[in-house]
Order: sequence, then C-alpha cells, then structure tokens
Amino acid sequence: MVPPSAVNDTLPYRKQAASCKGNGPAPSGSETEAERSLRQRLQQEGQTAGCIEAFKQLVYRFYQDNRRDLPWREQASPWQVLVSEVMLQQTQVDRVLPKYLAFVQQFPDPQVLAAAPLPGLLAAWQGLGYNRRALNLQRAARMIVEQWNGTITGDPLLLQQLPGIGPYTAGAISTFAFNRPNIFLETNIRAVLLHFFFADQEGITDKQLLPVAEAVLDQATPRDWYNALMDYGSDLKRRFPNPSRRSRHHTVQSRFEGSDRQVRGAVLRLLLTERGLGLERLQQSLELDKERLQRILEGMLRDGLLQEKQGMFLIPST
Repeated sequence: MVPPSAVNDTLPYRKQAASCKGNGPAPSGSETEAERSLRQRLQQEGQTAGCIEAFKQLVYRFYQDNRRDLPWREQASPWQVLVSEVMLQQTQVDRVLPKYLAFVQQFPDPQVLAAAPLPGLLAAWQGLGYNRRALNLQRAARMIVEQWNGTITGDPLLLQQLPGIGPYTAGAISTFAFNRPNIFLETNIRAVLLHFFFADQEGITDKQLLPVAEAVLDQATPRDWYNALMDYGSDLKRRFPNPSRRSRHHTVQSRFEGSDRQVRGAVLRLLLTERGLGLERLQQSLELDKERLQRILEGMLRDGLLQEKQGMFLIPST
C-alpha cells in the first residue's frame, strides 16, 4: 500500500479524537473488526507475505486518517530531528512540543548551540527534566561543528559517537532525517508488534521483536512507516493496557514527586535566578536533609551541571 501523502507539518499537534466510524481511532478498550481479524489470521498463518501486507495496510489506513501533525516531521532539518529525538527520550510528546518549538528558534543549528552559554541552554531546557540531556546535546553540537564541519551524518554508527546518542536514537535520526531503512524499537513500536505478533505472550525480548520489525519495514518509505507505526502504537496504548508491558525490556519511569530528579531541577531553577548559593542557603530554600542535598549536588558537579567556587554553587558560564 502506498503511504499517505505528507500534510503540512507546521500545523499544531492534532490529537486523535475518539470515533468508531470509518478508519478513525476506536473507543477506549475496544478493538476494530479489522484488527481482530488480522490478529486471528496471524495466529493461524504466522508471518506470511499476505499477513505482513495486510498488517502494513492496516497501519497505513489508520495513519492516513489519524496522523499526528508534529513540527519535527517531514519539513524538519537533520538538526531539528536530532533535537526532537533527544527531547523525546523518556519524555512525552505533549511536554516536548512547546519546548521544542522555542528551543529550535533559539538554537537553530549546531553552531549556535555549540557557542551558547550553559545558563541560557539550561533555562531553555527547563520543564523537560533529565538536564544531562541538554549538556549532552551541546557536547554533540560541538562535536558536529568541530569534527564534522557542522554537517550531521545519516550513518547510525557514526551518530552513536555523539554524546547521549544510543542505538535507538541514532537509528531514529537516520530514518527520520534521511529516510534510511534502519531497524529500531521504542515503546510504541513494541506495543504494536506485541499486540499483533505476540498476542497473549509474556516476557518477549527485543531479540524476538527485531526480526519482526525488519520483516514489516517499508523499505521504500521508512520515514512514513515509522511515523505511522508510532502513531498507531500510541493509539493502541490509549485503548488497551499498555501492550509493551509484555516486553521483557519494559521499564516504568520512577515517580517524579519527591525524587532526586525533582530536587536537581529545583536547584537549577534557584541558580538560574541567583548567581551563586551556598549549601546552607540551598538547604533552607529546598527544605532538604543536608546529607541528601550534598549527595545530589555532588552528582550535579560530576555531570557538569554545577561548579563550586569558594563554597558557592553556581551554573558554569560555558
């Protein structure tokens, strides 16, 4: 089946509206007749060419009617794709959208980010959490400028040399920025493959999923295929208990409230408004146990988020 034509991806993110008509998303907790029929067929026939083609058609039909309009799709530069993929690590689309748009306006290319003062970068990153990603993104920008003449490669093996870029992120950047047919998995992709190809099975490994991901990949238009697969997986997780929980590699994000991550963010917010603060002042402001605060600050010093000068903690200027 030919993938749907691209639409204007500069539009705001269009969320899916529940509908039980046509090819729209099914109501929560329900499965369409086409989905039920395909799952039964796969259980009976296995991964035949006909079943795989039917699976692709099902995914593409959903995508044609319900695709999410995201600003890092289709019209985005390789740099913008790289930024979006780093932001989307462990962070939901709804949280990334407003931060992404402001970020790429402030840092439109790796050269600008490479030269940016760290306080400005961390201020732009506020609200996304996992601030080490911001540091790694700037280190990656500097490597792109200094070693790659400012040009981002489409080779996933080379992309993995960049700080903070692992196999999944490298494959995603290569596919979404350059339309290269890489094989990779993330939570929405796992959800779809588990729902259809491993129904009622538990503890499925990525080693089992990767051959299926390769078998169903649309080699001609991998960018469209992965966008479709991710949008479809997002909808499946809305309708059913997350199918990706049946993956052996599924992890649940730790609670944010009261966590060290929350404290680290609070420290950075204080230091973005104050040039420098001592341990006692930070402890009073955050109302934290001294030993815990010291441990968190030591970790932030190791990560390069903070520096200490004459007993004062501050964000490095570069």
